[in-house]
Amino acid sequence: MSRPALALLPRHATTAIGSLPHTQGELGLQLALQLDVPFLPELPSGNPGEFMMASALEGLPGLDFDAQGMCTVHLGTWEAGAASFGARLDAALASGALADFQPSAQARRAWLPFLWEVQARHLVLAKAQLAGPATVRWGTQLDRGGPVSEHPALDRQVFRLVLARCLAMVKALRAAGATPLFYLDEPGLYALDTRDGRHLLMLQELRLLVVALQREGALVGLHCCGNTRWEALLELGLDLLSFDVRLSLDALLDVPGPLEAFLSGGGALSLGIVPTDLGQDASVVELVAAAETSLESVLGKARAAATLDRAVLTPACGLALRTVPDAEHIVEQLRVAQGVLGLRASAPDAPRCPRLGIAGSGPVN
Repeated sequence: MSRPALALLPRHATTAIGSLPHTQGELGLQLALQLDVPFLPELPSGNPGEFMMASALEGLPGLDFDAQGMCTVHLGTWEAGAASFGARLDAALASGALADFQPSAQARRAWLPFLWEVQARHLVLAKAQLAGPATVRWGTQLDRGGPVSEHPALDRQVFRLVLARCLAMVKALRAAGATPLFYLDEPGLYALDTRDGRHLLMLQELRLLVVALQREGALVGLHCCGNTRWEALLELGLDLLSFDVRLSLDALLDVPGPLEAFLSGGGALSLGIVPTDLGQDASVVELVAAAETSLESVLGKARAAATLDRAVLTPACGLALRTVPDAEHIVEQLRVAQGVLGLRASAPDAPRCPRLGIAGSGPVN
């Protein structure tokens, strides 16, 4: 079974996770527009308000963040403003009039230019992302100590803020004419403990967020760049699951039953196929081959080929901490990976590289 909206994706489509190292917004946006599914770039260099948690929590009373984007909520200030801010949130969510919760220029300087490009270029698909509710609630600290998740009223308001901002962004992209490919960026899920009742409740809320975004017309992905309880994420109703292939593909394949159910239900993989620490002499050809071989070993050759055909290709994570030349090189390597997969799809019985099993017409770089 395939979900109809996923048919909009080109075969082996390229996009990126979100952040770029550029200090000039126009240059970052132009790089983001080069990929098959153009993406909204986060540009936190020199502007820590664009780091993932600070951007997601923009507007929250009492919010403060440092130069690395690490967030703190001053509880007294939040308590003073919580009622009025909550009333605004409730009214916006009830009415669907969410424009006030779109990112500002301080939180995402490329947001309005990106919307303009989506509309002007008549893009069919456009990708955006926001830090997910688990990451912001577990990663944002109270000024009195402990994470936001330990303060029930604040925790609920943070979830509703993330919900409102995600919906606002999806609505704006649809109004610009594109089907949104919207990723929840959840590196914090490396700490997921399914024995903890609070974590199970968080998973239920995450599932509700996924459904809400899908009802607004988005394809919904979730990105986790560390290992986690993959079986729990595969059961969230996602359209795409995004992960670092080199780090996590084998761990994901260790839960074949939930993975098979996810794929049979129409879900697709978003493969972080190019490491963000890729050296000039590293071989993306070998990385693609290793991924193909691993998938075949668990799914079988036919299902692995079908899974790769529908997969989205990305860097393993965001690129904000790399240099601009590094980011450009990694984007180039995405195209190499795409070309290798295209060659394998068109010539599945071609001779393979003896060491890793990829089709090859010459030496591996």
